Amino acid sequence: MGAPEKTTTSNSNSMQRVKVYRLNDDGKWDDQGTGHVTIDYIERSEDLGLFVIDEEDNETLLVHRISSEDIYRKQEDTIISWRDPEYSSELALSFQETTGCSYIWDHICNVQRNLHFNTISNESYHGANSELRELPVVELSSLPSILKVVVDSSITDQLCVTELILHDQKFFRKLMDLFSVCEDLENYDGLHIIYKIVRGIILLNSPPIFEKIFSDELIMDIVGCLEYDPDVPHVHHRNFLKEHVVFKEAIPIKDPLALSKIHQTYRISYLKDVVLARVLDEATVASLNSIIHSNYGMVVTMLKDDNTFIKELFARLKSPSLGSDSKINLVYFLQEFCNLSKSLQMVQQLRLFRDLVTEGVFDVIADILRSEDKKLILTGTDILMLFVSQDPTLLRSYVSRQEGASLIGLLVKGMLKDFGDDMHCQFLEILRSLLDTYSPAGQRDAIVDIFYERHLDELLDVITSSCSNRNFGNKKSAKPEILLNIYDLLCFCVLQHPYKIKSIFLLTGMIDKVLSLTCRREKYLVVAAIRFIRTLISLKDEQLMNHIAKNNLFKPIVDVFVGNGSRYNLLNSAVLELFEYIRKENLKILVKYLVETFWEQLVKFDSLPSLKLLKVKYEQAMEQATSQTGPYALNVRRRVDERALDKEEEDYFNEDSDEEDSASASMPRTTRVRAQPGLSNGSAANTSSLSPRPGGLVDYEDDEDDDEDYKPPPRNKTEDDDEAGLELRLKRKLSTSKQEPDLVKKQKLSGKTAKSKESVFATLCSTLSQAVLPSKKTANTPNTQETNVGPTKDKTHLDITTNEDKEADKGGVPVAAEMAINGS
Repeated sequence: MGAPEKTTTSNSNSMQRVKVYRLNDDGKWDDQGTGHVTIDYIERSEDLGLFVIDEEDNETLLVHRISSEDIYRKQEDTIISWRDPEYSSELALSFQETTGCSYIWDHICNVQRNLHFNTISNESYHGANSELRELPVVELSSLPSILKVVVDSSITDQLCVTELILHDQKFFRKLMDLFSVCEDLENYDGLHIIYKIVRGIILLNSPPIFEKIFSDELIMDIVGCLEYDPDVPHVHHRNFLKEHVVFKEAIPIKDPLALSKIHQTYRISYLKDVVLARVLDEATVASLNSIIHSNYGMVVTMLKDDNTFIKELFARLKSPSLGSDSKINLVYFLQEFCNLSKSLQMVQQLRLFRDLVTEGVFDVIADILRSEDKKLILTGTDILMLFVSQDPTLLRSYVSRQEGASLIGLLVKGMLKDFGDDMHCQFLEILRSLLDTYSPAGQRDAIVDIFYERHLDELLDVITSSCSNRNFGNKKSAKPEILLNIYDLLCFCVLQHPYKIKSIFLLTGMIDKVLSLTCRREKYLVVAAIRFIRTLISLKDEQLMNHIAKNNLFKPIVDVFVGNGSRYNLLNSAVLELFEYIRKENLKILVKYLVETFWEQLVKFDSLPSLKLLKVKYEQAMEQATSQTGPYALNVRRRVDERALDKEEEDYFNEDSDEEDSASASMPRTTRVRAQPGLSNGSAANTSSLSPRPGGLVDYEDDEDDDEDYKPPPRNKTEDDDEAGLELRLKRKLSTSKQEPDLVKKQKLSGKTAKSKESVFATLCSTLSQAVLPSKKTANTPNTQETNVGPTKDKTHLDITTNEDKEADKGGVPVAAEMAINGS
C-alpha cells in the first residue's frame, strides 16, 4: 500500500501538527513548512517511517525511515531532532502540543526497540517457527490458530505479531465481519474465541494498533466483541453506548474532528474503566490514559482557537433570558472545558485563562454564586479554584476593582452556607489566596480593607450566635464544619495581617467573641479556639498580652481545662502546649497573669511538668524583679534623708549667714555695689522702703534723671540667672512666712545643701547692697559736693547694715530675705 494513502488515514486519526526544520550550511534552521506528522509503513518496504504532510496542499514535506542506528533527541517537550544520513543534515520537528510530541516520541522508541530485537536475533520477526512469517487467514475454521499466535507467543513473537497485524490492513475488517456472522448465527464458541483474540491484541499494547481499533469505523464492533466474555454474563455495552449515553452540546461544536475525538475519548474511557477493567495490565492502562490525555489536549486546542465558539459561549451565559436547564449545562461545560485545559502547556493554559477573563468569566461566576442551586454554586467554586491554582493574580486583580468587590461577600456567604453532604473547603481556600500577603501591594491592600471592613463582623456574629447556650439546636447555630473553617481563616489572618487584626481586636474587643466557642460540646471546636489564642500570642505583642491579662481572657480556657479534669485527650494537650509555649518564650505578662489569677484552680494539676515549670518561671521572675528594684528603693530613701538637715547643720547654716553678713558689711563700697546688677528689674526704685527713717537714704526725685542715664555693666549670664531663679524661689516661700514663719524657716532650711549656702548669702549680700545703687553713680560723678557727702552716706549705710545683721541674728535668714524682698 502506498504511503500517501496510509498517511492520510493516519492523519485523520492523530493530527499531530508540526513544523519541519532543516539545518543549513550556515548553522541556521530553515523552515521547510507546517504539516501533520504520523508514523506508517514506507511504500514498497516493511520499514516504518515518519511522514509529514503539508496542511494546505497535502504535499509530502518529509519522509524519514526510522532506524535503530539513528540517535533521536527530545528537547523541551516539543522538539524531536536527529541527523538524517540520506541528506547528511540535521532535521527537527517542532510540535504545537506537548502531547503530540510525546505521542510520536513513544512511537519512535517502540520502533527502535523492535529493530533492536531484530538486530539481536534475526528470528525476531521471522522466527524459526515458519508460522510466524504470516498470520493465518481470517476464517471461522482458523480462529483457534489466530488465537494461539496472538496469545501464546513469547515477547519476541508478540513484536512480530504486532507487525504482522499492522502490515495486513484488512485484518481487523475481516475479523469484524466474521464477528458479525458468528453473532447472527449465535455461534457462541466462535464469539468467545473472537473475544479472546481481541483482548489479546489490546494487551499487545501497541499504539498503532490502538489507532486502528479506536477509529470510528471499528470502535463499536470492538466493543461488541468484548461483550462475549465467557467468564461473565453477557452485558450489552453497545446498547448502552448507543441508546443510554446522551451527548449534550451546550454549544454546538462545528468541527467534525473535535466531535470525533470527544466520542473516541469517551469510548476509550468506557473500555478502560468498565469493559476491560479486570483484565488490563498497568502498562496497557498507562497507554490508554496517554491517548485520552492527548485527545483532551487536541479538543481544547481546537475549541480555544475557534473565536466564534468562545464568544457564543459567554454570550449565552450572560443572556438574561437563559433558562435554568440551559444555564446548568453551560456552567457544567465551562467547568469541564477549564478542567481539560490542564492537558495544555503552561504557556497555553495561561493564555487561555486570560482570554476567559477578558470575556468576563468572573462576572459569570459571581452570577452563579448568587444562585439558589447548591450544586451550581459548588460548580462555580470549582471553576474559581482552577483559576486560583493556575494564576491567582487574575482573580485578585478582578476583586480589587470596584466591580469585583462583591465577589468577596459571595465567597464569605458561601463559606457560611450549609451544603449538606457536599460541604468542603473551596471557599476557605479561595479567601486565603485572596488575603495572602504575597500578592502585589495594591491588590492586597484593597482586598484586605474590603474583607475587614465589611465581612469580618459577619464571621464573628456567626460564632457568637452559635455559641450561646440557648442557641444549641437552634436554626441560627452554624454547623461545626462551618465554625471550624471560620477559625482556620481567623488564624490565617492573624499570621498574615498581624497589625491590622491587632488594632481591630484592641479597639473592638473581639477576642471575647472568638473565645465564646469554648462553650461548645464539640471538643475539636474548643481546641480550635485554643489554637486561635495560641496563634495570637505567637505575635509576642505586649499590647495584646496586656489586653488579655486586663480583660481576663484566659478564663474560659482555664475553665474548660479544669473541667476536663485528668482526662488525657486533645483538649488537655492543646492547653498544656499553650502554657508550655508561654513559659518557653518567657512571656512575663502572661506568666504573671496565669499564676496570680488561676493558680488556685491549677494547683491540683501541679504534678504536670508544664504547670510545675510555669510556677517556677513565675517565682524566678518575681525574685529577679525584687533584686532589681531593691537598690532603687534604697537610693530613694537615701535622697529623702539627705533633704532633711539636723539641728547642728541648721545652726551651722545660721552661723555662716552671720559671718557672711558681717563680711559684707566690712566690704568696700565698690565691691557691694558691683553685686547690684544681679537684682531683678524694679528693685532699685524701691530701696527707700528698707530705711526706718522717714527721709530715707536716697532722694529719688533728685537722681531720677541720673538713673535714666545709668547703664549697668554686662551681666554674667550663668551667675545672674542662678541668682534670679533663687530669688524667685525665696519670694514664693516667704509669701507664707508671715503666717507661719517658723514652719517656713524649717522647710526652707531642710531643702538646702551645703553647696547652696554660699549662693544664698551671696544673693542676700547683693540684695542688701541695692540700697546704695544711686550712690554708685554719685561716687563716679566728678562733683566735689557729692564727693564730700559720699562718706556720710556710706557711714549711714554701714549703720543700717549693722542693724539688719542684728535682726538677722534674731529672725535668721528669712527675716533678712523678707526685708530685701519688701525693699525690692
